[in-house]
Amino acid sequence: MSSIRLRLLKWLVGPVVLVNLGAALLAYELAWKPAELAAIQPQPGATVVSPTQASQAAPAAAGAARSAQARAQVRSAVLRTLVLVEVLVCLALAGLVWFSVTNGLAPLARLRASLDRRGSADLEPLHQDGLPQELVPVVDAFNDLLGRIGESARAQHEFQANVAHQLRTPLAGMKLQLEWLAARHRDDPETGASLALMRQANERLIRETNQLLSLARAEPSRFEAARVEPLDLAGLVEEAVQAFVDQAVARRIDLGFSLAAAPVRGDRFLLRDLLDNLVDNALRYTPPGGTVTVRAGVEDGAARLVVEDNGPGIAPEQRARVFQRFVRLDQNTTGSGLGLAIVRDIAQVHGGEVELASGAGGKGAVFTVRFPPA
Repeated sequence: MSSIRLRLLKWLVGPVVLVNLGAALLAYELAWKPAELAAIQPQPGATVVSPTQASQAAPAAAGAARSAQARAQVRSAVLRTLVLVEVLVCLALAGLVWFSVTNGLAPLARLRASLDRRGSADLEPLHQDGLPQELVPVVDAFNDLLGRIGESARAQHEFQANVAHQLRTPLAGMKLQLEWLAARHRDDPETGASLALMRQANERLIRETNQLLSLARAEPSRFEAARVEPLDLAGLVEEAVQAFVDQAVARRIDLGFSLAAAPVRGDRFLLRDLLDNLVDNALRYTPPGGTVTVRAGVEDGAARLVVEDNGPGIAPEQRARVFQRFVRLDQNTTGSGLGLAIVRDIAQVHGGEVELASGAGGKGAVFTVRFPPA
């Protein structure tokens, strides 16, 4: 995979270094060479001397040799200095280019960080404040894509809600017919067993249909502020728990609650869906003989709901996943993986938040929903 940063550095640092080296060679040729030639050439008007004079000039020749050696040493020193200066200049230029390229690519880094922070359901357009002109077309295209995805998601949610709504009536009628047939064939064990399986399948279909409706109602775009009213969370908990008594008795689970007045402002139907999904989830994952406790009250001036069980619990690294749609950690348990996603969505449209922690001694799971002050 190619990198814009590396491409820019390759086309900036390389030419800068080559030009700098060429300038150094040119400076050497233009400055040192003429000076050296001027030093070794004889001066105009010099005379030719005889051998006797030459022997007398031997000490002068030796001095000239020493002068040539000195020039060679100076030349070497100049070359070493020139090489050192060039290396330092090249490093400084490379660092300057790296800094410039990094600073120039900073808007891309900020855009990537903004995308990394987004959740899978966040389809809000990207902001263009402070973006360079070169990135504006990219962001415009990305926002256009997000808009098309949002329209597709809304159409899908509308379809799910309509299908779920249309399924409720025939499923309810089928349930009545199955109950009537079971009463008629009470004395026929084989037929009764088949009818029991059909009733279980029917109950599962009804539950999945209700969850789809709850998911659609919990969408922020479908949340109706007109249905928000003052409620007592403790009363809603008491109603919800009573509906699960038979299920708890059948599984030999001790289902209890501890309630205190907890005023909230919310949609009664959505909050009841939230309670139903939390209690149903706890009963599903608690082994026979276990306990499930539901508590409601006020903490720091705001209503709080707690559902605690002593089941297998959820590992810390998997707790964020359980609130995603269609995620089931235990494939041996029936369900669509929508229950906790519905809980999260309903809490969010009410301005609340959901927390998941371990129970006493690190066992079980504790779901806590905190609502804003009423």
